[in-house]
Amino acid sequence: MDEITIQENGQTLSRVYFGRDVAGVLPHLAAFRNVLLVCDEEVLPYANALVDASAGQPGGGNCRLLCSVRTSEAGKNMDTVLGICCRLLEADADRDALLLAIGGGITTDMAGFAASIYKRGIRFAFLPTTLLAQVDAAIGGKTGINFLEYKNMIGVIRQPVFTWTCTEVLRTLPRRDFVAGSAELLKTFLIDNATDSYADAVSLLARIRQEGLQPVHEPQLLRLIAQAAAVKAGIVGRDQFEHGERRLLNLGHTFAHAIESLALHRHVDICHGEAVAMGILLAARLSEALSLAEPGLSERLAEDWKTCGLPVDIPFPITEMRSVMTKDKKAEGGKVHFILIRKIGAVCSRELEVSQAADLLANNNAI
Repeated sequence: MDEITIQENGQTLSRVYFGRDVAGVLPHLAAFRNVLLVCDEEVLPYANALVDASAGQPGGGNCRLLCSVRTSEAGKNMDTVLGICCRLLEADADRDALLLAIGGGITTDMAGFAASIYKRGIRFAFLPTTLLAQVDAAIGGKTGINFLEYKNMIGVIRQPVFTWTCTEVLRTLPRRDFVAGSAELLKTFLIDNATDSYADAVSLLARIRQEGLQPVHEPQLLRLIAQAAAVKAGIVGRDQFEHGERRLLNLGHTFAHAIESLALHRHVDICHGEAVAMGILLAARLSEALSLAEPGLSERLAEDWKTCGLPVDIPFPITEMRSVMTKDKKAEGGKVHFILIRKIGAVCSRELEVSQAADLLANNNAI
Protein backbone atom coordinates (compact mmCIF):
# COMPACT_ATOMS: atom_id res chain seq x y z
CA MET A 1 0.00 0.00 0.00
CA ASP A 2 1.72 3.15 -1.25
CA GLU A 3 -1.11 5.67 -0.96
CA ILE A 4 -4.41 6.21 0.84
CA THR A 5 -6.87 8.94 -0.04
CA ILE A 6 -9.33 10.55 2.32
CA GLN A 7 -12.44 11.21 0.28
CA GLU A 8 -15.75 12.85 1.02
CA ASN A 9 -18.61 12.60 -1.47
CA GLY A 10 -16.15 11.65 -4.21
CA GLN A 11 -13.82 14.58 -3.52
CA THR A 12 -10.26 13.94 -2.33
CA LEU A 13 -9.64 15.83 0.90
CA SER A 14 -6.13 14.59 1.67
CA ARG A 15 -3.62 11.87 0.79
CA VAL A 16 -1.41 9.66 2.92
CA TYR A 17 1.76 8.34 1.27
CA PHE A 18 4.05 5.59 2.57
CA GLY A 19 7.74 4.89 2.08
CA ARG A 20 10.96 3.86 3.78
CA ASP A 21 12.85 7.15 4.19
CA VAL A 22 12.47 10.90 4.65
CA ALA A 23 13.90 11.76 1.22
CA GLY A 24 10.94 10.01 -0.39
CA VAL A 25 8.81 13.08 0.37
CA LEU A 26 10.73 15.25 -2.12
CA PRO A 27 8.73 14.29 -5.24
CA HIS A 28 5.56 15.31 -3.42
CA LEU A 29 7.05 18.73 -2.67
CA ALA A 30 8.25 19.44 -6.20
CA ALA A 31 4.95 21.00 -7.30
CA PHE A 32 5.12 23.68 -4.60
CA ARG A 33 7.09 26.86 -5.27
CA ASN A 34 7.65 27.78 -1.63
CA VAL A 35 7.89 25.05 1.02
CA LEU A 36 8.50 26.25 4.57
CA LEU A 37 9.54 23.73 7.20
CA VAL A 38 8.64 23.86 10.88
CA CYS A 39 9.99 21.03 12.99
CA ASP A 40 10.42 19.72 16.49
CA GLU A 41 13.93 20.76 17.50
CA GLU A 42 14.67 17.10 18.30
CA VAL A 43 14.33 16.20 14.60
CA LEU A 44 16.03 19.28 13.15
CA PRO A 45 18.55 17.10 11.23
CA TYR A 46 15.70 15.71 9.11
CA ALA A 47 14.56 19.23 8.21
CA ASN A 48 18.09 20.36 7.36
CA ALA A 49 18.60 17.26 5.22
CA LEU A 50 15.45 18.03 3.26
CA VAL A 51 16.55 21.62 2.67
CA ASP A 52 19.91 20.38 1.37
CA ALA A 53 18.36 17.65 -0.76
CA SER A 54 15.84 20.08 -2.21
CA ALA A 55 18.64 22.40 -3.30
CA GLY A 56 20.22 19.50 -5.18
CA GLN A 57 17.08 18.69 -7.16
CA PRO A 58 16.54 19.98 -10.72
CA GLY A 59 14.83 23.32 -10.27
CA GLY A 60 15.16 22.75 -6.54
CA GLY A 61 15.74 25.07 -3.65
CA ASN A 62 12.02 25.35 -2.91
CA CYS A 63 12.44 24.16 0.72
CA ARG A 64 13.43 26.55 3.50
CA LEU A 65 13.60 26.04 7.24
CA LEU A 66 11.10 28.37 8.87
CA CYS A 67 11.73 27.46 12.51
CA SER A 68 12.15 24.69 15.03
CA VAL A 69 10.04 24.46 18.17
CA ARG A 70 10.52 22.86 21.56
CA THR A 71 7.58 20.55 22.07
CA SER A 72 5.77 19.72 25.30
CA GLU A 73 2.17 19.64 26.45
CA ALA A 74 2.85 22.80 28.47
CA GLY A 75 4.20 24.52 25.36
CA LYS A 76 1.32 23.40 23.14
CA ASN A 77 -0.35 26.77 23.44
CA MET A 78 -1.34 29.91 21.58
CA ASP A 79 1.99 31.62 22.26
CA THR A 80 3.82 28.94 20.29
CA VAL A 81 1.25 29.02 17.48
CA LEU A 82 1.49 32.79 17.20
CA GLY A 83 5.27 32.45 17.16
CA ILE A 84 4.96 30.23 14.06
CA CYS A 85 2.62 32.80 12.50
CA CYS A 86 5.18 35.55 13.19
CA ARG A 87 7.85 33.53 11.42
CA LEU A 88 5.53 33.02 8.46
CA LEU A 89 4.96 36.76 8.26
CA GLU A 90 8.69 37.48 8.52
CA ALA A 91 9.31 35.00 5.69
CA ASP A 92 6.78 36.82 3.49
CA ALA A 93 4.80 33.61 3.18
CA ASP A 94 1.85 34.13 0.85
CA ARG A 95 -1.19 31.93 0.35
CA ASP A 96 0.69 29.85 -2.24
CA ALA A 97 3.15 28.65 0.41
CA LEU A 98 3.13 25.12 1.81
CA LEU A 99 3.96 24.68 5.48
CA LEU A 100 5.53 21.25 6.08
CA ALA A 101 5.47 20.13 9.72
CA ILE A 102 8.09 17.58 10.76
CA GLY A 103 7.66 16.03 14.19
CA GLY A 104 5.20 14.27 16.44
CA GLY A 105 1.58 15.03 17.18
CA ILE A 106 2.27 18.19 19.16
CA THR A 107 4.22 19.64 16.22
CA THR A 108 1.64 18.66 13.60
CA ASP A 109 -1.21 19.97 15.77
CA MET A 110 0.40 23.37 16.32
CA ALA A 111 1.75 23.81 12.78
CA GLY A 112 -1.53 22.73 11.21
CA PHE A 113 -3.43 25.15 13.44
CA ALA A 114 -1.02 27.98 12.62
CA ALA A 115 -1.37 27.31 8.89
CA SER A 116 -5.15 27.24 9.26
CA ILE A 117 -5.37 30.72 10.79
CA TYR A 118 -2.48 32.51 9.05
CA LYS A 119 -3.93 34.71 6.28
CA ARG A 120 -7.18 32.78 6.80
CA GLY A 121 -5.50 29.59 5.77
CA ILE A 122 -2.50 28.39 3.80
CA ARG A 123 -1.74 24.86 2.66
CA PHE A 124 0.13 22.49 4.93
CA ALA A 125 1.47 18.94 4.94
CA PHE A 126 2.86 16.59 7.57
CA LEU A 127 5.91 14.39 7.94
CA PRO A 128 5.15 12.63 11.25
CA THR A 129 8.19 11.31 13.10
CA THR A 130 6.45 9.32 15.86
CA LEU A 131 4.36 6.18 15.66
CA LEU A 132 1.50 7.95 17.42
CA ALA A 133 1.43 10.74 14.85
CA GLN A 134 1.73 8.33 11.92
CA VAL A 135 -1.34 6.32 12.87
CA ASP A 136 -3.45 9.07 14.43
CA ALA A 137 -2.45 12.71 14.98
CA ALA A 138 -1.26 13.45 11.44
CA ILE A 139 -4.33 11.94 9.76
CA GLY A 140 -7.81 13.40 9.69
CA GLY A 141 -7.30 17.14 9.91
CA LYS A 142 -7.79 17.75 13.65
CA THR A 143 -5.46 20.50 14.82
CA GLY A 144 -5.48 22.19 18.20
CA ILE A 145 -3.76 23.48 21.29
CA ASN A 146 -4.22 23.19 25.04
CA PHE A 147 -5.93 26.04 26.88
CA LEU A 148 -6.02 26.75 30.62
CA GLU A 149 -4.60 23.26 31.24
CA TYR A 150 -7.41 21.59 29.28
CA LYS A 151 -6.36 19.28 26.47
CA ASN A 152 -6.89 20.39 22.83
CA MET A 153 -9.56 22.91 23.83
CA ILE A 154 -8.91 25.31 20.92
CA GLY A 155 -8.54 24.12 17.35
CA VAL A 156 -10.04 23.53 13.92
CA ILE A 157 -10.58 20.63 11.54
CA ARG A 158 -8.71 21.33 8.30
CA GLN A 159 -7.08 18.70 6.13
CA PRO A 160 -3.38 18.60 5.21
CA VAL A 161 -2.59 18.37 1.52
CA PHE A 162 -0.78 15.15 2.30
CA THR A 163 0.98 13.18 5.01
CA TRP A 164 4.27 11.36 4.29
CA THR A 165 4.81 8.29 6.47
CA CYS A 166 8.12 6.44 6.61
CA THR A 167 9.85 4.04 8.96
CA GLU A 168 13.27 5.73 8.87
CA VAL A 169 12.18 8.27 11.48
CA LEU A 170 11.13 5.53 13.90
CA ARG A 171 14.61 3.99 14.08
CA THR A 172 15.91 6.70 16.40
CA LEU A 173 12.64 7.33 18.23
CA PRO A 174 13.09 6.95 22.01
CA ARG A 175 11.70 3.63 23.19
CA ARG A 176 9.18 5.27 25.51
CA ASP A 177 7.76 7.34 22.66
CA PHE A 178 7.53 4.32 20.37
CA VAL A 179 5.73 2.24 23.00
CA ALA A 180 3.34 5.10 23.82
CA GLY A 181 2.48 5.45 20.15
CA SER A 182 1.56 1.80 19.96
CA ALA A 183 -1.54 2.57 22.04
CA GLU A 184 -3.09 4.44 19.12
CA LEU A 185 -2.17 1.62 16.73
CA LEU A 186 -3.88 -0.94 18.95
CA LYS A 187 -6.82 1.41 19.51
CA THR A 188 -7.49 1.51 15.79
CA PHE A 189 -7.69 -2.28 15.54
CA LEU A 190 -9.97 -2.42 18.58
CA ILE A 191 -12.35 -0.23 16.55
CA ASP A 192 -11.96 -2.09 13.23
CA ASN A 193 -10.26 -5.45 13.11
CA ALA A 194 -11.48 -6.44 9.65
CA THR A 195 -7.91 -7.24 8.60
CA ASP A 196 -7.35 -9.34 11.77
CA SER A 197 -4.47 -7.01 12.60
CA TYR A 198 -4.94 -6.65 16.35
CA ALA A 199 -3.21 -9.92 17.28
CA ASP A 200 -0.49 -9.32 14.67
CA ALA A 201 0.15 -5.88 16.15
CA VAL A 202 0.41 -7.20 19.72
CA SER A 203 2.84 -9.90 18.56
CA LEU A 204 5.04 -7.51 16.57
CA LEU A 205 5.08 -4.86 19.30
CA ALA A 206 6.09 -7.48 21.85
CA ARG A 207 9.03 -8.53 19.64
CA ILE A 208 10.08 -4.93 19.10
CA ARG A 209 9.92 -4.36 22.85
CA GLN A 210 12.32 -7.27 23.39
CA GLU A 211 14.66 -6.72 20.44
CA GLY A 212 14.34 -3.03 19.63
CA LEU A 213 13.14 -1.90 16.20
CA GLN A 214 15.15 -3.89 13.66
CA PRO A 215 15.15 -3.68 9.83
CA VAL A 216 13.46 -7.07 9.71
CA HIS A 217 10.47 -5.62 11.59
CA GLU A 218 9.96 -2.60 9.36
CA PRO A 219 7.97 -4.09 6.45
CA GLN A 220 5.35 -5.58 8.79
CA LEU A 221 5.29 -2.43 10.90
CA LEU A 222 4.74 -0.24 7.84
CA ARG A 223 1.94 -2.57 6.71
CA LEU A 224 0.22 -2.29 10.09
CA ILE A 225 0.64 1.50 10.09
CA ALA A 226 -0.91 1.66 6.61
CA GLN A 227 -3.82 -0.56 7.66
CA ALA A 228 -4.47 1.63 10.70
CA ALA A 229 -4.24 4.75 8.55
CA ALA A 230 -6.73 3.24 6.10
CA VAL A 231 -9.21 2.61 8.91
CA LYS A 232 -8.96 6.20 10.12
CA ALA A 233 -9.05 7.62 6.59
CA GLY A 234 -12.26 5.74 5.86
CA ILE A 235 -13.95 6.95 9.02
CA VAL A 236 -12.85 10.55 8.47
CA GLY A 237 -14.08 10.49 4.88
CA ARG A 238 -17.51 9.36 6.03
CA ASP A 239 -17.72 11.78 8.97
CA GLN A 240 -15.11 14.53 8.70
CA PHE A 241 -16.59 16.83 11.35
CA GLU A 242 -17.42 14.20 13.99
CA HIS A 243 -21.20 14.16 13.87
CA GLY A 244 -21.37 10.41 14.35
CA GLU A 245 -18.98 7.64 13.28
CA ARG A 246 -15.81 9.67 13.82
CA ARG A 247 -16.59 9.72 17.54
CA LEU A 248 -15.50 6.07 17.59
CA LEU A 249 -11.90 7.23 17.14
CA ASN A 250 -12.17 8.82 20.59
CA LEU A 251 -12.01 5.40 22.24
CA GLY A 252 -10.33 5.96 25.62
CA HIS A 253 -9.78 9.65 24.97
CA THR A 254 -12.28 11.19 27.41
CA PHE A 255 -10.51 9.39 30.23
CA ALA A 256 -7.10 10.00 28.64
CA HIS A 257 -7.60 13.76 28.36
CA ALA A 258 -8.68 13.91 32.00
CA ILE A 259 -5.54 12.02 33.00
CA GLU A 260 -3.40 14.33 30.88
CA SER A 261 -5.03 17.47 32.28
CA LEU A 262 -4.47 16.33 35.86
CA ALA A 263 -0.90 15.31 35.04
CA LEU A 264 -0.23 18.69 33.42
CA HIS A 265 -1.61 20.52 36.45
CA ARG A 266 0.38 18.42 38.91
CA HIS A 267 3.56 18.20 36.84
CA VAL A 268 3.31 14.42 36.51
CA ASP A 269 5.14 12.98 33.51
CA ILE A 270 2.49 11.18 31.44
CA CYS A 271 2.50 11.41 27.64
CA HIS A 272 -0.56 11.20 25.39
CA GLY A 273 -0.08 7.61 24.24
CA GLU A 274 0.33 6.38 27.81
CA ALA A 275 -2.84 8.23 28.83
CA VAL A 276 -4.70 6.69 25.88
CA ALA A 277 -3.61 3.21 26.97
CA MET A 278 -4.98 3.87 30.47
CA GLY A 279 -8.13 5.43 29.03
CA ILE A 280 -8.85 2.40 26.85
CA LEU A 281 -8.62 0.13 29.90
CA LEU A 282 -11.09 2.36 31.72
CA ALA A 283 -13.40 2.25 28.69
CA ALA A 284 -13.20 -1.55 28.74
CA ARG A 285 -14.01 -1.63 32.46
CA LEU A 286 -16.93 0.73 31.94
CA SER A 287 -18.13 -1.52 29.12
CA GLU A 288 -18.03 -4.46 31.50
CA ALA A 289 -19.87 -2.50 34.20
CA LEU A 290 -22.63 -1.84 31.64
CA SER A 291 -22.63 -5.53 30.60
CA LEU A 292 -21.69 -4.56 27.04
CA ALA A 293 -18.28 -6.22 26.83
CA GLU A 294 -17.45 -9.84 26.37
CA PRO A 295 -16.32 -11.43 29.68
CA GLY A 296 -12.69 -10.87 30.60
CA LEU A 297 -12.06 -8.18 27.99
CA SER A 298 -10.34 -5.69 30.29
CA GLU A 299 -8.09 -8.40 31.71
CA ARG A 300 -7.06 -9.51 28.22
CA LEU A 301 -6.32 -5.94 27.17
CA ALA A 302 -4.30 -5.35 30.34
CA GLU A 303 -2.20 -8.44 29.59
CA ASP A 304 -1.68 -7.30 26.00
CA TRP A 305 -0.69 -3.83 27.23
CA LYS A 306 1.89 -5.35 29.58
CA THR A 307 3.28 -7.48 26.73
CA CYS A 308 3.72 -4.36 24.62
CA GLY A 309 5.16 -2.31 27.50
CA LEU A 310 2.15 -0.02 27.92
CA PRO A 311 1.02 1.18 31.38
CA VAL A 312 -1.98 -0.42 33.07
CA ASP A 313 -2.10 1.39 36.43
CA ILE A 314 -4.38 4.45 36.59
CA PRO A 315 -2.58 7.29 38.45
CA PHE A 316 -5.62 9.29 39.62
CA PRO A 317 -8.85 8.25 41.34
CA ILE A 318 -12.06 8.57 39.34
CA THR A 319 -13.34 11.16 41.82
CA GLU A 320 -10.58 13.53 40.71
CA MET A 321 -11.04 12.76 37.01
CA ARG A 322 -14.79 13.40 37.19
CA SER A 323 -14.63 17.21 37.36
CA VAL A 324 -12.14 17.40 34.48
CA MET A 325 -14.27 15.17 32.25
CA THR A 326 -17.28 17.49 32.64
CA LYS A 327 -15.20 20.16 30.85
CA ASP A 328 -14.19 17.81 28.02
CA LYS A 329 -14.64 19.57 24.68
CA LYS A 330 -16.89 16.71 23.54
CA ALA A 331 -19.32 17.17 26.45
CA GLU A 332 -22.83 18.14 25.35
CA GLY A 333 -25.49 19.14 27.85
CA GLY A 334 -23.55 17.61 30.72
CA LYS A 335 -23.22 14.29 28.88
CA VAL A 336 -20.35 12.68 26.99
CA HIS A 337 -20.42 10.16 24.17
CA PHE A 338 -18.32 7.45 25.80
CA ILE A 339 -16.90 4.97 23.30
CA LEU A 340 -17.31 1.47 24.67
CA ILE A 341 -15.96 -1.89 23.55
CA ARG A 342 -18.19 -4.89 22.87
CA LYS A 343 -15.29 -7.03 21.66
CA ILE A 344 -12.07 -6.59 19.70
CA GLY A 345 -13.11 -4.97 16.43
CA ALA A 346 -16.53 -3.80 17.63
CA VAL A 347 -17.14 -0.59 19.56
CA CYS A 348 -20.18 1.59 20.15
CA SER A 349 -21.07 5.03 21.46
CA ARG A 350 -23.12 5.45 24.62
CA GLU A 351 -24.19 8.87 25.89
CA LEU A 352 -23.74 9.03 29.65
CA GLU A 353 -23.49 11.68 32.30
CA VAL A 354 -19.95 11.90 33.60
CA SER A 355 -21.17 11.27 37.13
CA GLN A 356 -23.00 8.13 35.98
CA ALA A 357 -19.87 6.74 34.30
CA ALA A 358 -17.72 7.61 37.32
CA ASP A 359 -20.17 5.95 39.72
CA LEU A 360 -20.29 2.77 37.62
CA LEU A 361 -16.49 2.53 37.66
CA ALA A 362 -16.26 3.27 41.36
CA ASN A 363 -19.04 0.85 42.32
CA ASN A 364 -17.45 -1.93 40.29
CA ASN A 365 -14.02 -1.30 41.82
CA ALA A 366 -12.69 -0.55 38.33
CA ILE A 367 -10.55 2.33 39.58
